[in-house]
Amino acid sequence: MLTQAECHTFYKSKAWVSIRKEVLKRDNYECQECKRQGKVFTDYHDPDKHKRLDVDHIKDLEHHPELALDIDNLTTLCIKCHNKKHNRFQFRRKINKWMNDERW
Repeated sequence: MLTQAECHTFYKSKAWVSIRKEVLKRDNYECQECKRQGKVFTDYHDPDKHKRLDVDHIKDLEHHPELALDIDNLTTLCIKCHNKKHNRFQFRRKINKWMNDERW
């Protein structure tokens, strides 16, 4: 199992940057989950623009470091699908402090 620091170092490596580009190209810069659902979400290749697509490890890097650079273990996901896959959507509802007060 990899530590968070080791994962961070890996994602900055030349090998990862290279294979990430390969996967994006292979997947035509399209989110594969959106595509499965009949939606279209594409990105452009422009280093000056903020990225909208991630390359995801199907089997997590932390638990399967041996598959880190295995192209068959990588897929392209939009930020929304990637966050959904990893349960990163934990919105907190803003509580209205007047909600339980009597109204006059």
